[in-house]
Amino acid sequence: MPKINVMPKHLAELIAAGEVVERPASIVKELLENSVDAGADTVTLEIRNGGITYIRVTDNGTGISREDVRNAFVSHATSKILTAENLNSIMTLGFRGEALASIAAVAGVEMMTRTADDEIGTCYTIEFGEEKECDDAGCPTGTTITVRDLFKKTPARMKFLKKDVTEANLISGIVDRVALSHPEVSFRFIREGKQTLMTSGSGDLLTCIREVLGKEFAAQMIECSHEYSGVKVSGFISKPQYSRPNRNLQFFFVNDRFVKTGTGSAALSESYKSRIMTGKFPSCVLNIKVAPQAVDVNVHPAKTEVRFSDEKAVFSAVFGACKNALDNKDTPAQVTKIGNGTPYGHDYKKWPEPVPEQIKINQPKEDFWQTKVVSPAPPRPVKRPVSSTVTARAPEKEIPADDERIDNIDDILLNSAPRKEEKTEEAPSVSAPENVPVPVSAEEFSQEDFRLIGEAFRTYILCEYKGKLVFIDKHAAHERIIYERLKSESGERSGQVLLMPVTVTLSKEEYSAAIENLELINSAGFDAEDFGSGCLIVRECPMELSAEDVPDVIAEIAGRFLSKKQDVSYEKLDWIFHSVACRSAIKSGDFTSRLEMETFAKQLLSMPDIRYCPHGRPVLIEMTERELEKNFGRV
Repeated sequence: MPKINVMPKHLAELIAAGEVVERPASIVKELLENSVDAGADTVTLEIRNGGITYIRVTDNGTGISREDVRNAFVSHATSKILTAENLNSIMTLGFRGEALASIAAVAGVEMMTRTADDEIGTCYTIEFGEEKECDDAGCPTGTTITVRDLFKKTPARMKFLKKDVTEANLISGIVDRVALSHPEVSFRFIREGKQTLMTSGSGDLLTCIREVLGKEFAAQMIECSHEYSGVKVSGFISKPQYSRPNRNLQFFFVNDRFVKTGTGSAALSESYKSRIMTGKFPSCVLNIKVAPQAVDVNVHPAKTEVRFSDEKAVFSAVFGACKNALDNKDTPAQVTKIGNGTPYGHDYKKWPEPVPEQIKINQPKEDFWQTKVVSPAPPRPVKRPVSSTVTARAPEKEIPADDERIDNIDDILLNSAPRKEEKTEEAPSVSAPENVPVPVSAEEFSQEDFRLIGEAFRTYILCEYKGKLVFIDKHAAHERIIYERLKSESGERSGQVLLMPVTVTLSKEEYSAAIENLELINSAGFDAEDFGSGCLIVRECPMELSAEDVPDVIAEIAGRFLSKKQDVSYEKLDWIFHSVACRSAIKSGDFTSRLEMETFAKQLLSMPDIRYCPHGRPVLIEMTERELEKNFGRV
């Protein structure tokens, strides 16, 4: 058996540092939490090069006395834990006494601090575990800690760090969470010489949400509060119509500490049951207050996971807070108001009467199933009137009688059942959309063997084809056709310019992942740019998408990038196509005219290589006449 040796002090410190200091964001988290524990109400963070070369945290807290400065950098030295009983009543963010010692083991650290009772401050310098200086310094009450050259002497750790912008975005996420958990503290974040965040420290949580996550995100939140069996929950949750494709904007805090809690997340989702679609998730900023004896915060190295002594009480409290808020404060969606406060900036009493010829009721889009990028046509000469006066009045035409107008509306509403006199001897010709799969065999589509039956549950198209009964899932099939078209046009996509650019609020981790893959996103037909502070601004989107789907698609793509960091570029691009195709395809329950059903069924049956949607579900199911006869006992 090998001999057991006692590790040298510096080696043991490096191992301990690896558990606490994973990257610059880990250092920022520990230093900000120390500032909050010190009673500061103003904290300033400044970083350079993603925090790798420079981090400085300044606070106006209580400071550290001269005799305690050296002890602050000794492992397991803390002012927050004295006895074993204290572990059962932890209310501070830090308590293990490992942070400063671990940071000093892998970086150069300078501390300037002064208490209110000291006339002069202290400047203490320690570099990679070795003390360099401890001298007098002139400084205000509070503490300033500067960390330089992280992992300079441990290059093996340095190579695991990401790009500067990625590391900086991770730090930004830490600042957001600490700021949201302590709205009474004013946080200032300076990144590469530019201020990117400033909270007021007013103590109002909604104001803090607006400052951290933006006014659009704050505008969709409703307040909630509830207490059950000693557990008090307060904060804000999103309205159901603003649900997201992932849980990345769910912030839970236990006694003002950011945590990841499956109990809280499950209770939140349960309260929205039957209010949002499957696969959608609400956002929240919720603070759970429990007795310190009822929660164990010492179960995870980063202290982001906790264990409750009564999980059911926590679940009930969160569920009750959210459910009551949704029942009492969730108002119906309102039409966006602009200008002078009325819709579209006009007085509704002065709206002009619509011209009857311009009214269209439930009229399907022309060529719906074959939506594709169309090259702009050359401009045509415009015939101008002889008079130079421009008038907005519609040309006078004879307005049809009421009976005639009603008949016309009936024709539109009932166009799924064409009248006999409208039938033609020849079936309408079908041409496959461009850039989608075409038949791999030489056999041409036989229109004589095809007959459309109809639609079931507004989801499945039924038809006869070559002696078989065919059931087509119109959403799955349409999704696959769009997906194949997007793939074939990869790198050559041209998007549609949005009338109003769309801003998308993301969590800082999603934002970082999206920025890293921005070129890939834009190659799929988007024109997205970094808008700062966790937001992207989208000016163009693929032709298949509508403007209202853009935020969800971008959030879904960013969430996928975050969760699947190891995917190579073509897999990420493939996922973008999946998301766009799913959003833009016709949905189950949507109205489809008979002509559209017939045209689409013929197109799909003429493309034998399309049999599954991008998610792997079948797009059609066939049943032979004999199989049907067996079920009825005819054979």
